[in-house]
Formats: sequence, structure tokens, C-alpha cells
Amino acid sequence: MTTRAGGVSGTVADDGDGAALAGLASMNLGRSVGDDPANVARNRHRVAMAIGGVPVFLKQVHGTAVLRLRPEHALPGADPEPADASISTDPALACAVMVADCLPVLFAGSGVVGAAHAGWRGLAGGVLENTVAAMREAGGDGPIQAWMGACIGPDRFEVGADVLDAFGVAPLHHDQPLFRFQPNASGEPRWLADLHGLARRRLAPLGLVEIRGGGGCTLSEPSRYFSFRHERVDGLRSGRMAAVIRLR
Repeated sequence: MTTRAGGVSGTVADDGDGAALAGLASMNLGRSVGDDPANVARNRHRVAMAIGGVPVFLKQVHGTAVLRLRPEHALPGADPEPADASISTDPALACAVMVADCLPVLFAGSGVVGAAHAGWRGLAGGVLENTVAAMREAGGDGPIQAWMGACIGPDRFEVGADVLDAFGVAPLHHDQPLFRFQPNASGEPRWLADLHGLARRRLAPLGLVEIRGGGGCTLSEPSRYFSFRHERVDGLRSGRMAAVIRLR
């Protein structure tokens, strides 16, 4: 998983808004956040060199669709259908998901790898289950392991009753498993949600041989991570990080 360090973004303020562009410094991988396209291309090239393959970035929509990567997805100007997860059986094609508070989950199996973009909508909808199912369909029933990257942490991810309802949790005015009740001045009930814990709960029944990772809070560590929600704190644009995996 990348952090915000090691790139070239924020160094050229071609729109005269240097302060805002500084919020993209320096390894921004997102094309739709107001960055110079040339900087994004250079940053993505650095990721490709580091991973030793072509990372295929998805058109993410907070859904549950899984794209099986094919060579045409790596061509310049490729426009694959929207998906929030991908799998690959080709060592030349790396699975990549972009995040800036949502949870990235990487999967390694026998002859197949996968990556999933798991915000609360995707988690509740089954994006992790769909990714594992697609991997098993492509690579058989061999062992699969998962690794969770950094996301907004359980002390900072404030949600409403709609999120609890999406996970089948009754929105009572007290702590729930993986949802800590958070009274506030407005009187509207709120909770602090544990994305890593919710992902572990969804992964547990899938028969994986190992589930690792799960550290780091993107909102609490703005010097290390991009955070979409941190835009409200410092008023700067937020870039995008990526979690990437490929077969050797």
C-alpha cells in the first residue's frame, strides 16, 4: 500500500492555487482530484516499477462488482466497466484499488490474486465475499489469505443509523459490536464504526487460511496518509493512495 510520500504531486501549481495543490503532495494516484495529469502519470509509473507489473486502476463506485483483469484493461485509454474489486491470474497485470479513508483488502491465492475497495457500502453489500468467490472460480479451491490496509480508524469513523441498518444491527442508543455509541450536541444518534473489525467479521466465514493487517488510521495520521475527510480539517484537496498486488 502506498502512502502520501514518494511522488511528485504538489510541486507544480499550474492553476495558481499552490496551497490547495500542496494537499496532494506527493504520491497522489487519483486523476479526479484536481492534480496535474502529468504528475499522476509519473506517480502511477513509480507504482508500476515498484510492483513489477501494470497496476490496473478501477472505476470505483462503492459497489460490489469484481472485474477479472485481461490484457486490454492495461492498454492506454482503456475504459473498463465500473467495479470495486479485481482479480488477476496474469503476473503482468496487478490488481489495484484506490483509497483515502475506505479500506483496501488484498488477497493472495494459488495462481490468483485480488484487491477490493471496501467502504461501508461495499462491505455491507458483499464486495469481499464476491472477490473471494471470483478468485476460487478462477484459481480453484486452494488456500487464500487476506491483508487489510490502512483506513479511517474506529475512533474517528462516525456514522449514523443507516450504516448500522446496512449491517443488520439494531440502532439502539448504546454500544453495539463494532459500533460504539457516540452522543453529540445535535441529539442525532451517532456511532463510531470499526471498518477493520467489520471486514474481519465478513472474512471470517470464508475459509481463509490467514487474515492480517488492519493498522493505521488515515484521518488521524495526515502526514502519512491521504484522507478524504481531512479535507474538512485543513481545507486542502486530498489525494488518493493505492493498495496493489500481483502474482510473481
